[in-house]
Amino acid sequence: MKRSAFAWFVALGVSGTLLAQAPPVGQAETGAARPLWTVETALASPYSAYYHQRSNSIFVSNINGGRFDKDGNGYLTRIAPNGKVLAGKWATGLNAPKGIRSVGNTIWVADIDEVVGFELTADGARLQSRVRIDGARFLNDLATAPDGTIFVSESSSDPAPRDHPPRIYMIKDGRPSVFIEGEGAGALPIGVLVDGDRLIVGTHRQLLAFDLKTRARTIVAATSAVSEVSGVEPAEPGAYFVSDLLSRQLFHIARDGKVTTLVTFDRGGADIGVSPRIEQLVQAGTVFVPFPEEDSVSAYELYPLIRAVR
Repeated sequence: MKRSAFAWFVALGVSGTLLAQAPPVGQAETGAARPLWTVETALASPYSAYYHQRSNSIFVSNINGGRFDKDGNGYLTRIAPNGKVLAGKWATGLNAPKGIRSVGNTIWVADIDEVVGFELTADGARLQSRVRIDGARFLNDLATAPDGTIFVSESSSDPAPRDHPPRIYMIKDGRPSVFIEGEGAGALPIGVLVDGDRLIVGTHRQLLAFDLKTRARTIVAATSAVSEVSGVEPAEPGAYFVSDLLSRQLFHIARDGKVTTLVTFDRGGADIGVSPRIEQLVQAGTVFVPFPEEDSVSAYELYPLIRAVR
């Protein structure tokens, strides 16, 4: 089910002019990254890859249809760290699943207007919970806090419709509410990550941080190089790895806000997952990149990419 980049950009409702942005200083050579492995079977429009440390496996959400369609075709795939597909359709009964995170052995996924939880069991996936968010139309990425609170982003176009501004929802004790909305949520908020006492939110041209208690907003980084933050993962303390579907790039955002392009792919990578590791006192590990246009997921060593631009 190969899809052109143009089709994905139209579906997002984002102008193609966002691609014409200058890269930051320190850009790695285009095409320099070589994958450790690539999975091209069992996947259909994969959007999010998530490394689950407890089970030492990667979960991938598959839209398998229209990004807005409630067609029941969506599913999750489970992959081993070496690229072996453990379960092509580990969890089914979804529509257009996107962001994935976990709380303990429960794998949570954002699915258009609800957040669905599957318990990881010895026999596979067991549906645990469905939390519907009234009024939601296009849930994107998902983040979880240690206490089980779930945050999920919603933004379908830029600019957003007046009657439906961009939002970040919060689900606590099974009850959803609006955490932040409108201009305060930034332009096109998609990628989210809970980092300590902050919620990190990737938007068009900015990476924002919200205090989980006061909801006060600060700017972590601002750059014209970032078009759409599809995924955010932790790097060293206070720093992040960021994927950009539209510009086809993987970025490192340092604690001081410096933005460095680690690699430019030949197609758009969506919501990344990271298996962390410390190597030579540097936060490294493996990054798992889903490519929706190619129906594939690839794994890359992070340390060579980081070393190439330092």
